[in-house]
Order: sequence, then C-alpha cells, then structure tokens
Amino acid sequence: MKLISDVMFWISNGLLIPVIVGLIILFVMAVLMLGGLFGSRQHYRRRVAKYGRLFAKVKEDGTAELRKKLEEAAGATPFERVGLHLFTASEAERNYLIGNYELEIERRLSNAKILTKFGPILGLMGTLIPMGPALVGLSTGDISSMAYNMQVAFATTVMGMFASGVGYLSQQIVRGYNHKDLLWLDYLNDTLKDEQAKEI
Repeated sequence: MKLISDVMFWISNGLLIPVIVGLIILFVMAVLMLGGLFGSRQHYRRRVAKYGRLFAKVKEDGTAELRKKLEEAAGATPFERVGLHLFTASEAERNYLIGNYELEIERRLSNAKILTKFGPILGLMGTLIPMGPALVGLSTGDISSMAYNMQVAFATTVMGMFASGVGYLSQQIVRGYNHKDLLWLDYLNDTLKDEQAKEI
C-alpha cells in the first residue's frame, strides 16, 4: 500500500510543472483576450451605428438602401460578406449561409471556452499538488518549505480563477454581439423571403 501511495505522490508532484506551464499559457491568453474585448466592442459599436437604423427601417423603406451600404463595405467583415450574399442567394442558400455563419462565430469563441473550463481545473490541480509537500513540511517542522508550497498553491488558484473569469466574461460579451448579428441576418432573410413572395 505504501508503494502505491508513493507512486501516486511522485506522479502528482511530477504534474506540478506542466500544470504551472499550462496556467501561464492560460494567463497570457486571458490578457490578450482582454485586449481583444476592447476591439470587439469598437467593431460592434461601429456596426450598430452603420446598420442599426437601416435594419430598423427595412419594413418601411425596403432593402435597397441596406444593400447599397453592404455593397459599399465590399465584404470587409464576415457579417457584411454574408449579408451581401443573402441578396443574390436562393432561400436554401440563405439558410445555409446563416447557419454556417453561426457555426463560425461559435468557433471563434473556442479560446474563451478553453479558459472558462480549464482555468479552474488547472487552478485546482495547482492548489492540491503542493499541499502534499506542505503537509510533509509541517509534520517535519520545515516551516519554510511549507510556506513556499502554500505560496505556490495560492498563486496557481488565483491564476486559474483569473483566466476562467476573463474567459467567461469574453464569452458572454462576444456572444451577445454575435446574437445581434444573427438577429439582423435572420430578419433580412425573412424580409427577402417576403419580397420574393410578393413578386410571384
């Protein structure tokens, strides 16, 4: 039994360095993601200022002005590219384009999902692994060893929770922006469908 416990202890301690490296990577990703959030906010505000009024008046004024604005943008963003293609696509193609766009924006949230899920996992592992050596140090009276291991445990916890928090925040904010885009595209799709039905 002691042999099994020793093997588990060695394996656990051997995982500490990979866990710390993983947490550092997640921390760097979280910092970069915070910067990206500001850029996403600016793009979203410009998009709302550019297209919000046009989508609000589509039912009254038709889609001509909106189409002109999308053509001027020349597909500068994925949203504008899909929106412009809707005007020349069939109903089945429009549904496909919108569905594919939805999959693409979910794929872009993959890094945020990684932070949200793996931040707490690695943080907890980084907390529990040094606790064993810390307890050994406490039992032998080696206070400095215990203090060092406790310091590592608390630091990994903070880094893991920080990465997870940033990932969750980014996921919620960006998903809100994406839902607005999808709402507009679905609305445009339905409007084009109505216009085609009137022409028949």
